[in-house]
Amino acid sequence: MPDVAIATPNEAAADAGEQVARAGGNAVDAALAASLVTMVNEVGLVSLSSGGFVTVQPPDAAAYTVDGWMDMPGRGRQLGGGTWDIHTEYGGGVDITIGPGSVAAHGSLAAFEEAHRRDGRIPWRDVVAPALDVARGGFRLSAASRYYLDYVHDSIFGWDETSRAAVHDEQGEVTTELVVLPDLARSLELIAAEGAATLHTGALAELIATDVLDRGGILGNEDLAAYHPVVRPSLATTVGDWTLATTPTPSVGGEGVAEMLRLLDGRPRDSWTDADIEHLVAVQREVLGRGPGALRESGSTAHCSATDTDGRACAVTVSSGYFSGMIARGTGIWLNNTLGEQELNPGGLHALAPGTRLLSNMAPTVGRHADGSVLAIGSPGAGRIATAVAQVLAGFVGGLGLQEAVHHPRVHVHHAGRADEVVKREADEGLSMYYGGVGAALVHPDRHLVAAADPRREGAVRLVRATELPHP
Repeated sequence: MPDVAIATPNEAAADAGEQVARAGGNAVDAALAASLVTMVNEVGLVSLSSGGFVTVQPPDAAAYTVDGWMDMPGRGRQLGGGTWDIHTEYGGGVDITIGPGSVAAHGSLAAFEEAHRRDGRIPWRDVVAPALDVARGGFRLSAASRYYLDYVHDSIFGWDETSRAAVHDEQGEVTTELVVLPDLARSLELIAAEGAATLHTGALAELIATDVLDRGGILGNEDLAAYHPVVRPSLATTVGDWTLATTPTPSVGGEGVAEMLRLLDGRPRDSWTDADIEHLVAVQREVLGRGPGALRESGSTAHCSATDTDGRACAVTVSSGYFSGMIARGTGIWLNNTLGEQELNPGGLHALAPGTRLLSNMAPTVGRHADGSVLAIGSPGAGRIATAVAQVLAGFVGGLGLQEAVHHPRVHVHHAGRADEVVKREADEGLSMYYGGVGAALVHPDRHLVAAADPRREGAVRLVRATELPHP
């Protein structure tokens, strides 16, 4: 069994990655297990009703990306209705559409299952087990969850009775107690036993579709049954001695990372200079301000990275948008609002044909060095995903240590090319989760493990060495 390096958004997710690695799992198993835990305890950032991308570097083959992002629903029914708009100052201020009509067809679990089928090592039920344990025992909201919920606990998470009860205390404030959702544990039991099928053609699909339609939404059984993850060759780019591979279209995030790295042209070298920073601002302005295909601001995300000494790397990014606000009855699952992410749906709420894959900013990235080292990296952060990943990669390839590159203050050009453009510099503000939450894992050919978590969030890492495990 391989040694495994793991980077995650929180301690419980890191524990999950370690648990499956100690059970004989590899980087894919560890990253997926950790990501499943985030779908339980990163409330407001991601849930089982989510979409995502899994980018894998196999030991002896080209990197691939499993696209599990969300589809436009609405087959066989009239579109429109079941939504309303809110405004929040979260993320610098954003207008959001929520409600049952904002729920898209989820795909992250189907993508996880496909990546596991191709490159996992231990049984699927063992990958799901840590998330099931967290759901059964209850969990406290992470710092990132609380930060987001402080803005929207009433406007988004307060209109549905079950949701309100789960995240509020008796005074109507965001709870600091354990969150326990018995229905969520039962949902995970089904997922462990039946796989993603239960969310698309089984009991959970029926519960979700029935509740959404009953409340005026458009996500039906036909939409969930028709959903399929798509496996694509990753978008490859060369930076120094590294071959990096990230998400291809229709995700615009990977293209943004690749283009920024190309335009940075080898900067920085050893450290970021003032001239490098100014060049970085110009690069971001060029890439972020290109119009319809440019990166856009959007909802929160969670990211996990893992690498192993077999030469495998896995980067997983998942999101439920800003959340619709509803928990599907009988499931314990908060539903996404990806149709209501106005920045990612410039044509309108229900403008796309049913079955169309939506836009995304996600950019889970893997890399292989000429010496055989492998890397997995990615970040949450909405429209700041690509800028965060590109800056950390540029600093690391340019000579910074991995943790040093993650920790370094960042720059983000907010509303690039618009009249209200603002160049936001973290060096002036102090480290902030606004600038992302990069998680990166690295394995060298000599089996040396490195993992870096972002101090901007409650990041956690684990290094699991097979040589230190007890023999059966």
